[in-house]
Amino acid sequence: MASDEGFIDLLRHGQPEGGDRFRGLQDDPLSATGWQQMRAAVGDAAPWDGIVTSPLRRCAEFAAELAQRHELPLETEPRLHELAFGEWEGRTYADLAENAPVALQAFFDDPVANPPPGGESLADCAARVYAAWDQLRTRHAGRHLLVVCHGGVIRLLLSRLLGMSTENMFRLEVPYACISRVRCDPSADRLAFHGGKP
Repeated sequence: MASDEGFIDLLRHGQPEGGDRFRGLQDDPLSATGWQQMRAAVGDAAPWDGIVTSPLRRCAEFAAELAQRHELPLETEPRLHELAFGEWEGRTYADLAENAPVALQAFFDDPVANPPPGGESLADCAARVYAAWDQLRTRHAGRHLLVVCHGGVIRLLLSRLLGMSTENMFRLEVPYACISRVRCDPSADRLAFHGGKP
């Protein structure tokens, strides 16, 4: 591998306590199932030179455990938190499908034009996520990082990488504890795999 080429593995958190719901800044910890999902996703592998995590507990607590187990440096990047869902925070899909079906469908059809009420715009979210990513790539050039973050963050990063419009980001399936590997190259980043093993 050339000295200026590296890899960044993106790991989505596992299932949080409270199950599936719109959870942006709501800081729920991982459930027992979520811990199992994340431990199973990485297994005994430790190919990384360091770990970077979102500050939210569903990411940060597992990242800290993994870093300690493998004696890896750990960094918290505040800009990698999930999209803030405003009035939808903590609500389930079924609840919103029943009580706000038009707004919910509009969000999934075009999240750029239809942010959650009182929530963060996707443009603002993308700006902070892309800025964090670009700085990580520069600061850790040639290294292999694990970034523990969120489904929305991963969808934004992979959409940009693949040249997809942000409006179509929900076409990317990012299940709990999903790992995606990006090969970072000065000429062009490439998706090495999505939903694989480290």
